[in-house]
Amino acid sequence: MKLSEIMTRDVVIMQPDDSLQSAAKKMRERNIGFLPVCDGEDLIGVISDRDITIRALADGMDVSIMLGRDLMTAPAIYCFDDQDVSEAAKIMEENQIRRLVVLGRDDKRLVGVVSLGDLARHEPADRSGHILQKVSEPDGSEKAKLE
Repeated sequence: MKLSEIMTRDVVIMQPDDSLQSAAKKMRERNIGFLPVCDGEDLIGVISDRDITIRALADGMDVSIMLGRDLMTAPAIYCFDDQDVSEAAKIMEENQIRRLVVLGRDDKRLVGVVSLGDLARHEPADRSGHILQKVSEPDGSEKAKLE
């Protein structure tokens, strides 16, 4: 199955000069936790609700003036709409991410987003459970803190 068959196409984005507060409002209005950051039509990064909470609020940053470009994760990890769902799952596992930006192969423009939830609805239960486990495993620094 191709990503184009399961991805979310109606993607809300933010501009790099949007405030984090503006990004958080978009996320709340759409009940989403992730926004691609685009400069015009070019994907330059991504920002998640966790980025805003853990990296900005926890450090005391003023989210009303802090800009998306200052907190986004760049470069964005992405896949192409003509790739197989299993390839996207592997990328998510390897990078321990829950959402993946989908680009069109020809023009490399944003065409969608695929999430773990999308994969869970279209992959066998044992496969989607494996993906969730791999994405959720703590990295080495988190393991060291627990020991």
